[in-house]
Amino acid sequence: MRLRLALAVLALLVLVPAADATGLAQLRAFLDGTRTSKGAFKQTVMNSQRRTTQSTSGTFAFARPGKFRWTYDKPFDQLIVGDGTSVWVYDKDLNQVIVRKLDAALGSTPAALLAGDNALDRSFDLVEGEAANGLEYVDATPKSADSQFKRIRLGFRDNLPQAMTLTDAFGQTTELVFSGVERNPALAADLFRFTPPAGADVLGGLK
Repeated sequence: MRLRLALAVLALLVLVPAADATGLAQLRAFLDGTRTSKGAFKQTVMNSQRRTTQSTSGTFAFARPGKFRWTYDKPFDQLIVGDGTSVWVYDKDLNQVIVRKLDAALGSTPAALLAGDNALDRSFDLVEGEAANGLEYVDATPKSADSQFKRIRLGFRDNLPQAMTLTDAFGQTTELVFSGVERNPALAADLFRFTPPAGADVLGGLK
């Protein structure tokens, strides 16, 4: 479950510079104009019967392309770092690290939408979503059959990301609400570096 949440993570944030634009136009503007971002999130995971199975919260930062830091503060302590080459998932309670090559970990995932490069049409079918609850939406469908997600929805309002919804092949839904999002802040380079703690089990490989 924690690894699934970690990968869903990479479900980050969206910032847009065009207040009244449609969702798709705002996503394109974000890709052109946002290089770094940081903020906070609340994440809720629901099963196919729409029953909440887990609620988490934390903070995020990213520097495009390919660098990000996703920190879960509650209810467990977990850190995910993309350093531009690899993705590191550290579970403090288990004292365990999972590492994967960045291109393999991103692929057709939410992280590719937000922390990757601008070539989204290569990995996703993007269409204008229906506006709802004051948000403008973009619907993204991964082209790869190996993607963990069937559908990703990104919601925008007032030039800021407000929501992201991810639906997987099992009908499980992950909903994220963002707050305190900053566009293009100065970020320290060491935010996107990770060294496994002494004694931690390191799983995975970088072949």
